[in-house]
Amino acid sequence: MVEQIVDLNLGMSEDLRERLEKQHYYLAGKHSGVKLCHWTKKDMVGEGQCYKNKFYGITSGYCMQVSPALTWCTERCLFCWRSESYAMGDDMSDMDHDAPDWLVREMIKGQQKLLSGYGGNPKVDKQKWESAQTPKHVAISLSGEPTLYKHLDDFIEVCHDLGMTTFLVTNGTNPEVLANLKNLPTQLYLTVAGNTPQMHSAITRPFNPKEAWQKLNQTLDVMANLDTRKVIRLTLVKGKNMANPEKYAEMFFRAKAHFLEAKGFVSVGDARQNLGYDRMPDINDIVNFSKEIVQKSPQHLELIDVSESSCAVLMAPEDYPWRFLNI
Repeated sequence: MVEQIVDLNLGMSEDLRERLEKQHYYLAGKHSGVKLCHWTKKDMVGEGQCYKNKFYGITSGYCMQVSPALTWCTERCLFCWRSESYAMGDDMSDMDHDAPDWLVREMIKGQQKLLSGYGGNPKVDKQKWESAQTPKHVAISLSGEPTLYKHLDDFIEVCHDLGMTTFLVTNGTNPEVLANLKNLPTQLYLTVAGNTPQMHSAITRPFNPKEAWQKLNQTLDVMANLDTRKVIRLTLVKGKNMANPEKYAEMFFRAKAHFLEAKGFVSVGDARQNLGYDRMPDINDIVNFSKEIVQKSPQHLELIDVSESSCAVLMAPEDYPWRFLNI
């Protein structure tokens, strides 16, 4: 395992750290963070769970939402809620990266701290709260691009060694990182925001626009050879990327993914400055576009589930035994 290095004088500025902490982030080390998901909070008080529970069997209250590259990303997506004033760029190579064993345990400590206020809430089941102190799932999806963290492979290994499943979300700009993983996540998400070079670039605004589309397609090919559960997730915006449905299906089959997930963009945070509420598709828009994808797919696809509360639709080939994997 990598030697522990923790130096808070590098990484995020003190001003940025203060702003994030005011927004209820638990900052772990120089470049990472934990934050309670909206659905984790809802589940703790018995008010429902997110689409990941309905689609993939994840218990929201036991899920820890993290990022090992909290304010670093290779793209500046129009639909991202993160303020660009928080961005630290797309390169973490000049800093020492915190050791994965320390980092995972620090994140668990952060999750426990963030959940501490629920312990005395009369709406919260005491046994559920106690069980939540030991997370069962790690969503590596909070913010930033996690493949920029150079110890990602060991990070995933530590999570698995501690008995947690991992859900890694990537934008597909670092296919070589995925190709070299020895420890694959339990589930790999690839976020797709466009099915042509122009559409993709206009929405994701990559730091390296000349290579972004090429890297995304390389990622599809890398995914095809990865032996883990794989999801292509479409983040859809009205009037921006809800076109050419057959091309999304082609990308899905190229990656040999198990699920194709269509989810509506939500106008929250700084995304409101880029895309208004009129750009938010409702569940009917997502269902109808998903039906178009199914109908125009070059191979057989089925619409197999809908989560109205999360404005999400799940599609899969006719034979989808991975859905019933015990995770």
